[in-house]
Amino acid sequence: MVHLPWLEADDPFPPPGQALTEPAGLLAAGADLSPARLVSAYRQGIFPWYNEGEPVLWWSPDPRGVIFPEQFDASRSLRQQRRRSGWMLAVDRDFDAVLAGCAGPRAGAGGTWISPDMQAAYRQLHDLGLAHCIAVYRHGTLVGGLYGVNCGGLFCGESMFSHASDASKLAFWALMRLAVRWQWPVLDCQLPNPHLLSLGATTIPRTRYLSFVTRLVEQPAPQWNHAEALLREEGFPVMSQGTGS
Repeated sequence: MVHLPWLEADDPFPPPGQALTEPAGLLAAGADLSPARLVSAYRQGIFPWYNEGEPVLWWSPDPRGVIFPEQFDASRSLRQQRRRSGWMLAVDRDFDAVLAGCAGPRAGAGGTWISPDMQAAYRQLHDLGLAHCIAVYRHGTLVGGLYGVNCGGLFCGESMFSHASDASKLAFWALMRLAVRWQWPVLDCQLPNPHLLSLGATTIPRTRYLSFVTRLVEQPAPQWNHAEALLREEGFPVMSQGTGS
């Protein structure tokens, strides 16, 4: 029988290389979702993922889903979509609404892993300036977006949602342009899915991902309050100041 480490409040994470091969990448269980615990996890290439009613489960899969921002190339249709009237983007203006959108029901899905406890934990990280979001509006209505955690020069994507065609793709494209401007060589996608793969995500060995993590988390974090100005320079329609929440 395979032993899965159980973490008490002050226990350190086991080394990511000790993660199980079945379920692939499962490293430990227990502990909590405090800001200190979450930051410690991301700085070691570990993330939480579990269903409501389960203990907190911690993962470090091999291979790891990532995207290289310099390699992202927006499709012609996405470029055309950006130019159509009615679209507006905003950064960090309504984190709770983006989080709720990501936690909402999806076609073909039986539930969500973004439980109320998870939402509360990421709101805390946002309040600390560590979790960020990009929201997409169409004619003033929130129709898509994404959020993730920023540790130094490392961004760990958590989730995205879309209630209108290409809405999440616009948010993702905006994130890629910010990543290039901030000289991030790689972004974490955790576990790739068909949607992420269609956007250019790939997988790399865990050892290579951890080498990125070790270097990037020690770099200064970018100034997210300048993100909207950068997106305007990149040609994205950004919501005017004083609009939204």
